[in-house]
Amino acid sequence: MFINLTVAIPTYNGANRLPQVLERIQAQKNIENLNWEIIVVDNNSKDNTAKLIQEYQKKWQHSYPLRYVFEPKQGLAFARQRAIEEAKGELVAFLDDDNIPALNWVSEVYKFGQKHPQAGAYASQIHGLFEVEPPEYLKSIIFYLAITERGCQPLLYEPRKKGFPPGAGLVVRRDVWKQNVPKHLLFSGRTGKSLVSSEDTEALLYIYHADWEIWYNPEMEIEHVIPSSRLEKKYFMGLMRSIGLPHYYFRMALIKPWQRPFLFFMYLLNDIIKLIIHLITYRKVLNADVTAAYEKERLIGILQSPFYLAHLKLLNVLNSVYKFETTNNT
Repeated sequence: MFINLTVAIPTYNGANRLPQVLERIQAQKNIENLNWEIIVVDNNSKDNTAKLIQEYQKKWQHSYPLRYVFEPKQGLAFARQRAIEEAKGELVAFLDDDNIPALNWVSEVYKFGQKHPQAGAYASQIHGLFEVEPPEYLKSIIFYLAITERGCQPLLYEPRKKGFPPGAGLVVRRDVWKQNVPKHLLFSGRTGKSLVSSEDTEALLYIYHADWEIWYNPEMEIEHVIPSSRLEKKYFMGLMRSIGLPHYYFRMALIKPWQRPFLFFMYLLNDIIKLIIHLITYRKVLNADVTAAYEKERLIGILQSPFYLAHLKLLNVLNSVYKFETTNNT
């Protein structure tokens, strides 16, 4: 049977979060004529995720299947790639295990894909579902928590102006991803204490360079569950630094190769000047002005970005050499 759509849910230790997502998916409306499936990709969880899905599968009475796959390589990039490989649908719609879709989300995903055949990827409107009300000073930068509210009209992304959407609630054409996105991305996603992600942006960059359109569809609405811990200063400081660290990679990817050696030093000087101006401007209030402190972390991350990228590439080379030697020795 031809499958129109795969809803893929990568999860890591999501046994406590997955039930509310699965319950909402089971309650979807206007799906009677849609052939679709659900895949939960267990990204090396240590909790009862596998057992939870087994229990759901035993009681499953829907026409669309609930499938479970295990991906041992830690990192959201590996989980998403595994979902693409396992998916049977021509469209693959990603939900994180803390994303609660609106009751018409699945039907709107399919509808938009049919209406916009040149869309290689398209993103949802994401609202924050906060455990506690965020403080006033965070509201101007709350979008960094993967909240995307860009109005009630569809929007075509222009990366140089509007960047790329987050991966939560993102829909891609399976064949477009397979043909254009490498199986091993430079950024693998948040692991351990590292908050550096950007694997979604990297994948979308390949799709964009292959001349596919990337859209924002406000009719696809999801709520992003945000615990109080993500509003704490320690978390946000780390998040803002991690947002700056991949900056150099994407900045250079959006300009022509011959321009990069010339613009590197110009950008580096500009980043230094921006950080100095920020430190001078807020020197007396950095300890009290939390927003200014967060921006300082982001600017430091941007300044470190080219060196972080070099470090990341070196690690990848060393890992490749190690795997090659291990394979030959065995």
